[in-house]
Amino acid sequence: MSYQAVRQPRLADVITERLEALILEGSLKPGQRLPPERELAERFGVSRPSLREAIQKLAARGLLTSRQGGGTFITENLHSGYSDPLLEMLSRHGEFHLDLLEFRDAMEGLSAYYAALRATPTDKSVLIQRFEELEACFAARNPAEEAKADAAFHLAIAEAAHNVMLLHTIRGIFHLLEKSIVENLEHLFGKPDARERLMAQHRALLHAILQGKAEEARTRAHDHLVYVEEGLLEAARAETRAQRSLRRAQAMPSGDD
Repeated sequence: MSYQAVRQPRLADVITERLEALILEGSLKPGQRLPPERELAERFGVSRPSLREAIQKLAARGLLTSRQGGGTFITENLHSGYSDPLLEMLSRHGEFHLDLLEFRDAMEGLSAYYAALRATPTDKSVLIQRFEELEACFAARNPAEEAKADAAFHLAIAEAAHNVMLLHTIRGIFHLLEKSIVENLEHLFGKPDARERLMAQHRALLHAILQGKAEEARTRAHDHLVYVEEGLLEAARAETRAQRSLRRAQAMPSGDD
């Protein structure tokens, strides 16, 4: 009986796979600068030539970029699930905002479910921190900052779910998500109790995840997005009524006839 020889993996290939895994799991983020070569080699316990070969391989794959005198970075647009032109086009057409909410309902419901099952103590600390940042922004009543903090909170949930497909799908629409949330908040904040209700929904979602209640977490995520969708539909109906009234007023005959 003949046996196939076992080949030892090259060290550079092992380092390449390890760095790719760190990118996939979100430990290395788009735009993040890698530690200096010497420090990174020490962390991996490898020689600098092997590390340098791995970095060159990842750069050739478009995962890393180098800047003259500035170090090596994770590629900025790495997690763009949609091309920039498509993102820009979607952001200009308000009629697709409800489509985005439906998409978020599916993705974020799953993220909340798995986050409740899989969140580590570190994940939970990050979630609490993101929630406190969101709470502070809501208290300051700055819609742009509120939207950023809101999106960051939901992204932290996706990270806590420990599913790389969910994480990178949500990351791919992160900038579109921020813009959508800004516009959603502008509509919702016309209601006197909107901020309080939104914070209560986020708090309930956080608590369900922290307590490991997966089904409740998914339900809380769904209820939150249903509230946002209903608010947008209500705003759209109000705008339709206002336009209808304006057209009627403009069409009324003058008293001189």
